[in-house]
Amino acid sequence: MSAPRSDTQVRNGDVSWWWRSLGGLPAPRAPLPGDLDADVAIVGAGYTGLWTAYYLKRAQPDLRVVVLEQRFAGFGASGRNGGWLTNSVTGGCERYAASHGRDAAIAQQRALNETVDEVVTVAAREGIDADIVRGGEFEVARTPAQLARLRAGAASEQSWPHTDVEVLDAAAAASRIRIAGALGAMWHPHCARIHPAKLVRGLADAVERLGVPIYEQTHVHEVAPGRAVTDRGTVRATHVLRATEGFTADLRGEHRTWLPMNSSMIVTEPLPAAFWDAVGWGGRETLGDFAHVYMYAQRTADDRIAFGGRGVPYRYGSRVDTDGSTQERTIASLTRLLRAFFPDAAEVPVAHAWAGVLGVPRDWAATVGHDRRTGLGWAGGYVGTGVTATNLAGRTLADLVLERDTPLTRLPWVGHRAKRWEPEPLRWTAVSAIYAAYRTADRFEASGSSSRTAWPAHIADWVAGRR
Repeated sequence: MSAPRSDTQVRNGDVSWWWRSLGGLPAPRAPLPGDLDADVAIVGAGYTGLWTAYYLKRAQPDLRVVVLEQRFAGFGASGRNGGWLTNSVTGGCERYAASHGRDAAIAQQRALNETVDEVVTVAAREGIDADIVRGGEFEVARTPAQLARLRAGAASEQSWPHTDVEVLDAAAAASRIRIAGALGAMWHPHCARIHPAKLVRGLADAVERLGVPIYEQTHVHEVAPGRAVTDRGTVRATHVLRATEGFTADLRGEHRTWLPMNSSMIVTEPLPAAFWDAVGWGGRETLGDFAHVYMYAQRTADDRIAFGGRGVPYRYGSRVDTDGSTQERTIASLTRLLRAFFPDAAEVPVAHAWAGVLGVPRDWAATVGHDRRTGLGWAGGYVGTGVTATNLAGRTLADLVLERDTPLTRLPWVGHRAKRWEPEPLRWTAVSAIYAAYRTADRFEASGSSSRTAWPAHIADWVAGRR
């Protein structure tokens, strides 16, 4: 194997390794040429905006749809995420059962299961090779407290139809993926590993083939009924749809709508066959755990490990990055955790590190909606589950814009609104305290002395609004 590489040699930023693996950042498309009239203006060329444009144009080819993007299609979370196309219900089925009834919660879960299939189907139809492998989602417990949460989580999931969760003991878990210290695992089949940048690049190309212009290098600073105001001109449209996710705070009047939460990733150099012979992971499952400051990972198509988690969770004033750089201490902590999971990878260098932001509503529940009176629409707040939820949101927004009464428009997340985040400095103080408490809880639980969730995590859940 290669000699270890020091942290200072790790490539940091450049938006993400996903884009670097495609030869670097794409050549920018032309900006908005000036004032323009359209039927639908979509702000944001990530998964949400592109899926919405795709389904609108397929449903009504004569519709004048335009997409506006500050940098380039896939610059945000769509080109930086962990590559989990999974069926997670953001906020959990219990939340929707409480607000809309059990049948509505079941419908939300079923719709997300079907959305995994839909993304795979569209990728095949449009010739998008996104390294898709349907290996399921595999989450491990490495402490007694994590194992207790795993079992409780599995029992909760198994109380709902269409979740198809299986619990594995330590031996069964190791037969799938050999992770140091794993006491058990939970697996379900409704997840596929993807290459995020390949998917968003292919989706943008498919949207353009349908006749939708994507105007890049165009900063939208205000969304209002009938118009999207940019630094290149104003787009006047009957419908203006906000698909800005973690960058929503940059829009006028939206600073406290969703919090831009940072998440970071590292990726190793390719690992040799001997490593995979020892570790397994032949099913290419996505990998997560039950820590409070949880990790997520995948085995890439070229046999690297892409490994992510929280670094510095939030920048004061809802600031977002410009190039995807993350902190050196975050690179170091993720590298330590990766090597704790896989000691046989200790000598394999980390090749690249990056970060991005995801949108977090105050109640941690995703939403999609459209106001017929004003023509304003929105979708987002996925809290890290957006690879799948964006497709469901795009199809739902298309139906709402076209005034179709469908099963999608009756899902319980439609029209949901959370209260706004607190102003600074309360917001920064609260988020910093929440994640300090979660890290403290993880340290307490690492001793293995108790199977109970450590008390700081309960306080953090309460402050975060997750209980």
